[in-house]
Amino acid sequence: MSGYDVLVLGGVGVDTIVQVPELAVPPGDFLPVAPIRDYVAHSGNGVALGFHALGLRTKLIDFLGEDMLGALVLARYAELGLDFSHVTAPNGTPRAVNLVDKAGRRFSFFDGRHPHDLVLPQDFYLPYLRRARHAHVAGFRAAGAFADARELGVTTSTDLHAWDGELDWVWPLARAADLVFFSAEAAPERVDETMLAVLSSGRAQVVVATAGAAGCRVATRDSPEVRRFPAVSPERPVIDSNGAGDGFSTAFMSRWLTGRPIEECVLAGSVSGAFACGAAGTHEELITADQLAAAVARAA
Repeated sequence: MSGYDVLVLGGVGVDTIVQVPELAVPPGDFLPVAPIRDYVAHSGNGVALGFHALGLRTKLIDFLGEDMLGALVLARYAELGLDFSHVTAPNGTPRAVNLVDKAGRRFSFFDGRHPHDLVLPQDFYLPYLRRARHAHVAGFRAAGAFADARELGVTTSTDLHAWDGELDWVWPLARAADLVFFSAEAAPERVDETMLAVLSSGRAQVVVATAGAAGCRVATRDSPEVRRFPAVSPERPVIDSNGAGDGFSTAFMSRWLTGRPIEECVLAGSVSGAFACGAAGTHEELITADQLAAAVARAA
């Protein structure tokens, strides 16, 4: 059997996106909005589809419900040719309702329907992990794969999203991955402190904190000084920021996995994140390798 460039574990669901004038509840009890749509989404989905669009051999595994939303997921992956396997989720397919304002900013309500103790079985993920060069762990339900990846010599990554640097259940993920992403949004005053704490207490070689239009910060084990990088200017109007973080991390990792300098990784990530903001929905329009190379050349 052929191997995988990347195995993505977890992070599959459906986003229901509601376009609103602003991220605030208006007076009254009713507001007409644009058509409300469902999209196959969530972080593992975005990373897997991002890698797949860039031409990397990608495998995605997760729980999935035997329900209408699960059927939507399976149809989407069949359409795109993404290699996906799943374990049946007892409580169904998770979903989120995302409010998106006129500037493309979003706020997400995630239903978190899986029981807290539900984790991907080792006997399910291990055969795929043995065939992978790199594993991206999307959430704590696949955290057991970190130890197995280390034994197999497989590099790992994770995205902690809007982490404040304090939630105890997140720290095991932060300490276990070789490459750690998180959003600076939750605790902007502690970003540098959190990045350096991850480097000093875990196995991370690189820690990246993204901040949307404000760019990103990067710290590495070779040079733990926190470096700041500006964002690139979007080449098309910003419509929807859903999926921008996954676009950034996927393109960043595509360069990191080939040993490219951090500056090149950041530029690729920034270009991909900006590209994602120009499309409505979550992970509906994914940048290809040729598009990324051309946009990076224009932005350099």
